Amino acid sequence: MLYLIFKLIDLYSWVLVIYALLSWIPSLRDSKVGEIISKISVPYLNLFKSLPLQFGGFDFTVVAGITALQLIKRFIYIIYNMLF
Repeated sequence: MLYLIFKLIDLYSWVLVIYALLSWIPSLRDSKVGEIISKISVPYLNLFKSLPLQFGGFDFTVVAGITALQLIKRFIYIIYNMLF
């Protein structure tokens, strides 16, 4: 079960990376796949929009989102090891 949760977190992290890469090629973001990735990514990334993560024309919201996922993954691992 824990393995599945970790794989889902890793998969979602990759979806966020793909979302960030799609921002460099607007025609891909407007494709069907791009729309699906946006629908999956944007609600989660909106959690970080209130933070000042835009510097010099760059938006580090995706980096913050991936970092948060990895911290959650680490936290789950630590709690699991403490309990079992």
